[in-house]
Amino acid sequence: MTSSETTSSTDFIREAVKEDLSSGRFHYVRTRFPPEPNGYLHIGHAKAINIDYGIAKDFGGQFNLRFDDTNPVKEETEYVEAIKEDIRWLGADWEDREFYASDYFEQLYEFAIRLIEKGKAYVDDLGPEEIREYRGTLTEPGVDSPYRGRSVEENLDLFERMRAGEFPEGSHVLRAKIDMASPNINLRDPVMYRILHAEHHRTGAAWCIYPMYDWAHGQCDSIEGVTHSLCDLAYEIHRPLYEWFLDELDIFRSRQIEFARLYLSYTILSKRYLLRLVEEGHVTGWDDPRMPTLAGLRRRGYTPEAIRAFMDTIGVAKTDSIVDIALLEHHIRQDLNLCAERRMAVLHPVKVVITNYPEGQVDELEAINNPEDESAGTRKVTFSREIYIEREDFHENPPKKYFRLGPGREVRLRYGYFIKCQNFIKNVSGDIVEVHCTYDPETRGGYAPDGRQVKGTLHWVSASHAIEAEVRLYDRLFTREDPMDADDDAGEDFTTYINPDSLTVLEHCKLEPSLSKAKPGDRFQFERLGYFCVDSDSTDNNLIFNRTIALRDTWAKISTKI
Repeated sequence: MTSSETTSSTDFIREAVKEDLSSGRFHYVRTRFPPEPNGYLHIGHAKAINIDYGIAKDFGGQFNLRFDDTNPVKEETEYVEAIKEDIRWLGADWEDREFYASDYFEQLYEFAIRLIEKGKAYVDDLGPEEIREYRGTLTEPGVDSPYRGRSVEENLDLFERMRAGEFPEGSHVLRAKIDMASPNINLRDPVMYRILHAEHHRTGAAWCIYPMYDWAHGQCDSIEGVTHSLCDLAYEIHRPLYEWFLDELDIFRSRQIEFARLYLSYTILSKRYLLRLVEEGHVTGWDDPRMPTLAGLRRRGYTPEAIRAFMDTIGVAKTDSIVDIALLEHHIRQDLNLCAERRMAVLHPVKVVITNYPEGQVDELEAINNPEDESAGTRKVTFSREIYIEREDFHENPPKKYFRLGPGREVRLRYGYFIKCQNFIKNVSGDIVEVHCTYDPETRGGYAPDGRQVKGTLHWVSASHAIEAEVRLYDRLFTREDPMDADDDAGEDFTTYINPDSLTVLEHCKLEPSLSKAKPGDRFQFERLGYFCVDSDSTDNNLIFNRTIALRDTWAKISTKI
C-alpha cells in the first residue's frame, strides 16, 4: 500500500492533521494501530488500518504497530502472529516500529507513582461490584470511596506491595483521583491498575499488576511520540480522561481524534461474539471463510485491493451507519473480474455423449484466460466424445425463456462446437444420467458458417480428462441484516439468525485439468458460476475450492427462500 493507493480525497481527519502541521502543534506525523492480541482482526480493523497507515503515508510520516497486551488472561502469541500477517497482507508496513504496551510496563508504573505522589491516585480496597455501585449513574453523581483519603505514603506502600504480589486478585486496585461528581462517568476515579496473578505471553510472571486500557493508551502514545491517536467513536467520551492523564503527567501530548467504526449488514464485527462463534462450533475457526475476519476473507479469496477500494469508497465519517455488505461484494467482484483467470468447472455434472464424434479422438481448443487482460493469454482445453455439463443446463421439458439444452435443441459449447440433443437416459429413480447429442464439426470455435444463431452457451469439461475436486459454496453467515437485533424477551440470540445454507459442500465436481496445478490462495473465475479460491486444506490428492462470491448478487432470492 503506497500513498498513491490511499484515497486522494480529503476528510475531517486529514484536515485536522493539516491544521496541526500548519499551526506548529506538531512538526511531523506519526500514527499507530493498537490491536489487542485477544483474537483475529476483522474487516472493521481493516478500516482503522487503512486510515492510520494512509494518513501516515499521505503526510510523509510514520506508522507504528503497538500491541495493547495489558490483559494476560485473554492474550496469546498466536493472535500476535495472526495480526501481523493480516496487516502485512493488507499492505501496511510498520517497518521496524513494532511495539507492545508491555514494553512500557516499568515506565507506566513510574508514571503511576508520579500521580500518587501528586495526590492524584490512590489504592482502593473496594471490590468491582462496590466500585460500580459507588460510581453512580448517568443521572446521579458518584460517592467517594472510603479509601479515597489515604495518605500519599500509605498509597505508595500499598501500590508497591500490590506489585510485589502480596495481595489476592480483586482485593486492591489503583484509581485516579479526579471527580466523583463529574457528568462524565469515565472521570469518576477510573481504575488504572488491577491485580492479575497470570502469566503474560511476553513478560511471564514478572508482573502481577496490569494497567487498564484507559491508563495505558495515552501514555503509550506519548512515549512513542504518536501525534494523532485515531480511535473509533466509542472512545470520544474517554478523550477527557486521555487528556487528563497527559496533562497531569506533563508529558508529550498526543491528539486523539475519533471516527465512525465500520458496521456491515448481515455481519457481526465484535471479537467477543466472533470468539463465541468459534468456541460454540458454529464455524470451524477464526479463519473460517464465512467469518468477517481478515484471515477468513483471505481464505475465501478476497483480495487486499478489493478491501482497500471498499474502504476508500465508504470514506471517513463522524457518525455511525450500517454499510450494505453488497458494496463490499461489489468491490471483490470488480477486482477479481480484472485479475482472475477463467476456467471451466462443472459442479453438478451430468454426462453428455456426442454420438457422431469419433471415439478416441481428442481436439485441443483455444480458450481465453481473461478477456479483461490481454496479457493473460490463452490456454488449451481438451475436447472429446464424452463431456460433462451442469445438470441445470439440461431440461427434459424446457420452460419458457429457457435457452439451454433440451430435446431437439441446439446450443453452443464454450470455445467449442454447436451440439444438438437427440435423446437422453434416465435411471430407475427417474434422474437423467446421460444426454445424447450430435455435434456440427463446421462450428469449431462456436460459430456456424451458415450464420445460424443459438441462444444458449454452456460451459463443459471433457469427461476423460477432467479432474475431481471438492467445492465449498459459502454464503452470508447470517440471515438478518442486523444479527445483534435479537429479541431478548423471546430468548433470542444472534446465533438464532445463523444462515443454515451458509455452507454447502459439493464432492466429485469436475474441473478442467489445468486446475490440477493450482495452489492454495490461487483465485479463478469458474465461467458462469462465480469466483473461487483454492483452500488451504487442499492437498496433492484432495483439491478444494472455496466460492468467494457468485457472479451476481442473488441474496434477494436467497433471503426470500430462507
